[in-house]
Amino acid sequence: MRTELKKIVDEVSKDKGIDKAFLIKSIEEAICSAARKKYGMKADVEAAYNEETGEIEVYLFKKVVKELSDPGVEITLEEAHKFDKQLEVGDSVGIKLDTAEFGRIAAQAAKQVILQRMKQAEGEAIYEEFKSRKGQIVNGIVQRIEKAGVIVNLGRTESLLPWNELIANKDNFKRGDRLRAYILDVRRQPNDPQIILSRTHPAFLVALFALESPEIAEGIVKIISAAREPGQRAKIAVTSQNSEIDPIGACVGMRGLRVQNVVRELKGEKIDIVPWDPDPAKFVCNALAPAKVLRVILDKEEQSMEIIVPDDQLSLAIGRQGQNVRLASKLTGWKIDVRSESTYKEMLHIGYENLLKLEGMDKKTVDLLFEHGINSVEELSQAEVEELLEIGLDENKAKSLIKAAKRFIEDENKEG
Repeated sequence: MRTELKKIVDEVSKDKGIDKAFLIKSIEEAICSAARKKYGMKADVEAAYNEETGEIEVYLFKKVVKELSDPGVEITLEEAHKFDKQLEVGDSVGIKLDTAEFGRIAAQAAKQVILQRMKQAEGEAIYEEFKSRKGQIVNGIVQRIEKAGVIVNLGRTESLLPWNELIANKDNFKRGDRLRAYILDVRRQPNDPQIILSRTHPAFLVALFALESPEIAEGIVKIISAAREPGQRAKIAVTSQNSEIDPIGACVGMRGLRVQNVVRELKGEKIDIVPWDPDPAKFVCNALAPAKVLRVILDKEEQSMEIIVPDDQLSLAIGRQGQNVRLASKLTGWKIDVRSESTYKEMLHIGYENLLKLEGMDKKTVDLLFEHGINSVEELSQAEVEELLEIGLDENKAKSLIKAAKRFIEDENKEG
């Protein structure tokens, strides 16, 4: 057993990168555990490992007593004198044990504990390593395909690339294929840590650009946000900390090489690179490019914008199956409602006419309301009295118009 233990210590410490002191301590504890199986759980056992020889020295400590009541932890003075003539009642004597006496079962138990401890230590080392790498890109080789997803070998350990983190209809990996993925999560498990990978997360797109662009890696150019519909289309919002460096150019690269490398990795995903702007309205307009925007109606409270575009730009702004406006909304964090210019004008006309129908309303007041962005009966019904006082209405008229607008909506709902 001593040769086997020495071999385990040396090989595991070297190959697995586990601290040798930790291994030795685990071995000593395991041997003590095996000794207690033979001599009783109350037994006071100590073990010391000799690194040079791999020998385990095990001592069973007993208290010297006049009369024996518990042979597992006590020894008579007469028996104690066989080990040391100087011992007296009340002293403790250490009796060296022969590890061969533990028997096959005890030795096997010790081995199992050792191997378990080493596995735990290795798992903890892997967890700590990959926890610090969370948010980075890793290269791996497909080990096998399972029900949960693709099992990827990362060298020291395996990881899971779940089916929902694969680019749908584009990622078709088989055993032995090399792939790149983003470390999405690292979870501590009883044995081996679970490393979850992703190829669909927006952060994978950001990390790929950081690999391609030194300006991004160094923090000169920043990707403020990213939105993806994996394998189809993506948008990233970029800005530069240096006025002399063009953030879009830093992402595109010479002859488009940088962005082409990212597109290739993402299986042909089309990428729009959008200039970020601190003004939300300008940012949204940039995100909807190449569509031309005529007017932006912003509602900060609702975090929403109504975007008016020329009639011939409507399909361009919305995109195929709403993809362009959907990605722009994810990228900017604003709800976006795109309308054509003719639809907007028609809505304004209907709103104007309906406001004129309200009791106590006149054309001059409607013009005043329109001038301050209240373009419909619904908007008037939601207005505060103070808001109408600020635009020039007196308190009584403001209250009566709000009441009339609410009544108008109630009547419409009843008819509907």
